[in-house]
Amino acid sequence: MSRFIACLAFGFALVVSSHGLAAERTVTLAVHNMYCAACPHTVKASLQAVPGVSKVVVSFADKTATVSYDDAKTDTKALTTATTNAGYPSAPKS
Repeated sequence: MSRFIACLAFGFALVVSSHGLAAERTVTLAVHNMYCAACPHTVKASLQAVPGVSKVVVSFADKTATVSYDDAKTDTKALTTATTNAGYPSAPKS
């Protein structure tokens, strides 16, 4: 019985610690091919569809998208792939 409780406690500790390692990140992407006022809506929708994304702000004037996301659920590569698949190639802005 004590071995069962020890295993259960260990499993619980692993689950809790993995959530503790996740961090909210923010990245600004330079987005290409935004030529009209409707383009930012498409870019925003493509990014919001990525699991782990919590906030997206797209600027048509600056041709950028600022994305807040959970780095345990997604990464920058998935974000740039989402915009590229929607017809708007992007890359992290330096």
